[in-house]
Amino acid sequence: MFRRIGWQVLLVGIGFLVAASILAYMASTYTTEFRPAPGGTYIESVGGYPQTLNPLLSFYNDADNDIVSLVFSGLTRINMLGEIEPDLATGWQVDEPGITYTFRLNRNVVWHDGHPFRARDVVFTIELLQDPDYPGPPDIGELWRSVEVSEINDHTVQFVLREPYAPFLDYTTIGVLPHHHLGGVNAADLARLDFNREPIGTGPFRLTEMELGDGHIASVTLRRFPRYHSRSTYLESLVLRFYPTSRAAFEAYQDGLVEGVARIPVEALSEALADRELRLFSAPTAEMAMLYLNGFVTETLPFGDVRVRQALYYALDRQGLVNKVLLGQAVLPQTPLVPGTWAYTTDGVPTYDYDLERATALMAEAGWYRTPGDGLQNAAGQPLAFTLVASSDPVDQAIARSLSDQWGRLGISVTVESVPPLALSGILESRTYQIALARLILPGDPDPYPFWHETQALPGQGQNYAGFQNRRISELIEQARTTIQRDQRLALYHEFQQLFMQELPALPLFVPVYTHGMDARVNGGQIGPLMSASDRFLSMPDWYVLQRRVVASHVQDATR
Repeated sequence: MFRRIGWQVLLVGIGFLVAASILAYMASTYTTEFRPAPGGTYIESVGGYPQTLNPLLSFYNDADNDIVSLVFSGLTRINMLGEIEPDLATGWQVDEPGITYTFRLNRNVVWHDGHPFRARDVVFTIELLQDPDYPGPPDIGELWRSVEVSEINDHTVQFVLREPYAPFLDYTTIGVLPHHHLGGVNAADLARLDFNREPIGTGPFRLTEMELGDGHIASVTLRRFPRYHSRSTYLESLVLRFYPTSRAAFEAYQDGLVEGVARIPVEALSEALADRELRLFSAPTAEMAMLYLNGFVTETLPFGDVRVRQALYYALDRQGLVNKVLLGQAVLPQTPLVPGTWAYTTDGVPTYDYDLERATALMAEAGWYRTPGDGLQNAAGQPLAFTLVASSDPVDQAIARSLSDQWGRLGISVTVESVPPLALSGILESRTYQIALARLILPGDPDPYPFWHETQALPGQGQNYAGFQNRRISELIEQARTTIQRDQRLALYHEFQQLFMQELPALPLFVPVYTHGMDARVNGGQIGPLMSASDRFLSMPDWYVLQRRVVASHVQDATR
């Protein structure tokens, strides 16, 4: 009996030694690590209130666009490199003249209510955009009214343009509406639809809850759509909470109410940088601060003289302005195109680094001389003075005062006029200003036609607010927008930038930097160039708040 027990003890001992050896080997060869896990909720604060959750009407409101970008999909989308890629479409073909675009649709797409996505949804959406009563941006309606759309079959849509138009694909990023839900609706009814508060899309998230405040949407809850046709996110839900200003949204993070801030305002940047738990992600935006010199006032002001325009630019210390007023949160463009975009170049382009002596010399060449009182006068004794109009936004007012001070050192008397933002738009459109500080929103495609072609120069007829008319520049941008070969467009835009910076009908100031904040508990955040504020969500498939422990091999890791 004791002998039998002795063998049992021996066997147990051997088993223990074997198990210990295996565990020791695994401990030396394998380890555990944390990796992203699906699930969890991310809560973000947003400055501004949403109004209309409809992709055909969300262009003017960033809060609307934030939600729309997550709930709806377009035929295409803009990726983090600023390139057009398929979304609801799997691809497209363009005929050789660049007239006919044929899109193949993804057969695996379903709407949030489970109904299959079909070509008729695309045709229905485009017909709303083509309707003369479409209440959205006029240029979008005008573009689509020049395009014939047809349903080839359930999964193929064809567009026929009147003439080649290189930026066309940018317009195919607009979110598609469900025909089975809205069929029969007219464009004039779009703004009054209950659908605008109960949207059904094909995007990565579906709206499941909305909290109303005093006359506005206070928050929305979005849940991951399990049948989304593209790469999904780790997050199970996303909550967006809305506040009256970006400052109030940042204070919500300070109070522990949210885990992220859509945009850190300039005035809160120093506080954000001091918070060790807040990670900041910055990228340039598709916006440019521009100084317009009104070409329709050349009889009373010397803006018709290119030497004066160049002197005004030389007299500006743009980097000093950005450092002082914007705390460094901007980049300096050397042309009217956004730095980092494919068409931007500085090769052979005149540059205007801060040079007060050069500015003074150019003004003297143009007939404006320093007086004993240190002001600029012409031969008739007339002092040089003008009014700079700017938005009443506190940051824009600070910029305008800095510009006034800098031009004052050149001997120019500058009066700053503050107007509400909507009033500024009217002033620009009517060309009733002398110099204006404006924020120019630039599209994904670099096409400068709406801003600088001579046909857009007259009051009320376009966005060429400076009234600039130059036949060669107009020819260049005419050719570029009808050329679909990128290398040819690049050459045309290169010459455009050279001529523009020689003539200087307006003065490019800076491109703002967008800063997004996320708590350290949220992982995977990153940001690329932004065509709109909602592009901060492009990296959302990599965001996660939960982690799981997995076993990893040292041997495998060493060979990666």
